[in-house]
Amino acid sequence: MNVDAELLPFVSEMRQGNPVRSMWDRLSEIPGGRAVFSKLLGWWAPYTGTIKPRVAELREGYARVEMADRRAVRNHLDSIHAMALVNLAEVASGLSVTYSLPDDYRGILVGFDIDYTKKARGRLTAEGDVVVPDFDGERRELEVPVVTRDEDGEVVTEATARWLIGPK
Repeated sequence: MNVDAELLPFVSEMRQGNPVRSMWDRLSEIPGGRAVFSKLLGWWAPYTGTIKPRVAELREGYARVEMADRRAVRNHLDSIHAMALVNLAEVASGLSVTYSLPDDYRGILVGFDIDYTKKARGRLTAEGDVVVPDFDGERRELEVPVVTRDEDGEVVTEATARWLIGPK
């Protein structure tokens, strides 16, 4: 499957307004649309695509992103690699912020802290949940807490991502 050719029609839309919100709102309610959105996300942000994230839920201030346990994200200790966990938490934080931004705003990650509380194995779910601020034209930092859980609901990481948001 040639992902680039299949996603080409969406490229022009990605350069306008709030592409995360417009693409999710457009695709999430149709059969297979969430998978298409997730593939598009991995194409748009290639490093993020290396973990093959699946966006399960996205709304203002909230994102739930899943990652399958597979050999490509494992370490020599037979658990999910620390950087794959960071990548998963970062994408959950970024989507929760980016979906919420007005069309004339953007965000950039400026800091990240993470605590590893348990070896990660199996399918993981990361949830980014943030109170969306008033958009008053000023640049500001926004802290986004992210909790990642395993299939049993046990916490494997707790992270805080700091995003600088402001007008484009």
